[in-house]
Amino acid sequence: MKKMAIVLAAGQGKRMKSKLYKVLHPVCGKPMVGHVLDTVRDSACERTVVIVGHGAEAVQSYVGDRAECVLQPEQLGTGHAVRQAERLIGGEEGTTIVICGDTPLVTPATIQSMLALHASSGAAATVLTAEMADPTGYGRVIRSGGGAVERIVEHKDCSPEEREVHEINTGTYCFDNRKLFEALAQVKNDNAQGEYYLTDVIAIFKRAGETVQAYCTSDLAEAIGVNDRVALAEAEKRMRERIVRRHLLNGVTVIDPSAAYIESDVMIGADTVIYAGTVLRGRTVIGDDCSIGPNADITDSVIGDGVTVKHSVLAQAEVGDESAVGPYANLRPGSKLGKDCKVGDFVELKNASLGDGSKVSHLSYVGDAVVGKDVNIGCGAITVNYDGFNKSITEIGDHAFIGSNCNLIAPVKIGEGAYVVAGSTITQDVAPGDLAIARERQVNKEGYADRIRSKAKLKKERGGKA
Repeated sequence: MKKMAIVLAAGQGKRMKSKLYKVLHPVCGKPMVGHVLDTVRDSACERTVVIVGHGAEAVQSYVGDRAECVLQPEQLGTGHAVRQAERLIGGEEGTTIVICGDTPLVTPATIQSMLALHASSGAAATVLTAEMADPTGYGRVIRSGGGAVERIVEHKDCSPEEREVHEINTGTYCFDNRKLFEALAQVKNDNAQGEYYLTDVIAIFKRAGETVQAYCTSDLAEAIGVNDRVALAEAEKRMRERIVRRHLLNGVTVIDPSAAYIESDVMIGADTVIYAGTVLRGRTVIGDDCSIGPNADITDSVIGDGVTVKHSVLAQAEVGDESAVGPYANLRPGSKLGKDCKVGDFVELKNASLGDGSKVSHLSYVGDAVVGKDVNIGCGAITVNYDGFNKSITEIGDHAFIGSNCNLIAPVKIGEGAYVVAGSTITQDVAPGDLAIARERQVNKEGYADRIRSKAKLKKERGGKA
């Protein structure tokens, strides 16, 4: 049976009080609608339609080719929104999931359980519900005496008795696709809001003698629809807890789960330890047996096995096995470390590669550089890569030694095994095996310091007059 999905993402989200459209607000680094698209994809949906309205261009730009987008020019209710998909999938046979773009915590496992119940019972509709101690603001699921779902009533339209019901509609459904659009054609807008409610389809099905099922989730987080910043913060908290739990169960040690921020697409190998204050973003991949943190901030980077990163920032960087970074290092985009490298305190790399075993231990800048194997770059060394107009490359061969406080003025090549003496400013290539020294000859002025000191003292005694 074909599976499809309709994602409702047309709302403006006025209660967010933001210039950013609601479904684009991130939860653990990914827009809410992105989490929803992942969920329906992982639920084996073959076709997905996103209903857009406010901020349509921005939402469509984010969705890209992951789904088809349809514009709802006026927001006239959830039933009206779903009908916008009719021209694309109205004639299809199969099951359609309808889900809101602001419900990032609904899981593929729950959708799959709903689909299984829906198929086994031959239902026209299956509703995802939850039991809430305080159901204020949510639509109530009204059941018959025998427990069958009779209808769903929006909070504003509930009678006093219906408001006492604690089972709520989460806004996620499975429908027989053809029956869904046939019922939507019968939905009226004679309610408190003057809108076309998708929930009215349930009563239409019941009058027609169709079966309506409800799948009650045990995870109340799945009922969170993000309508304001308070709900956004709660969704962020719940998602973080889920992500950390997943890594813990996969063999990662997280020293303080409440003090680790890990985004949803991050991958971490077994026996890696994550210390407090660590932030792992984007599509970062970390290998086995690593020590990350405390206070490491890593974005879209690939970290090998056995790596240590302390108090450092990495963005779009690669770090080879058994290497060490930090404390207080900054690896900017394009940085690539081989195996067993060391980048120490207050070192910055940008668009630079280090071969296996190379070290930049402290207080240096290496930018736009290709560094070979087993190279030692001393304290305070700089590759001078920018002349105010162009970036140029520095090349350093295997086994070279760059002394402390050296300036390598790019473009320049330091040959294999070459030695650059501390304090040198190198403007010409150094051949393999050569030693380069480029600094002013030292001159000592005998007694000159004492003369300066005496002159300063005399001036002070005369009240500042020479």
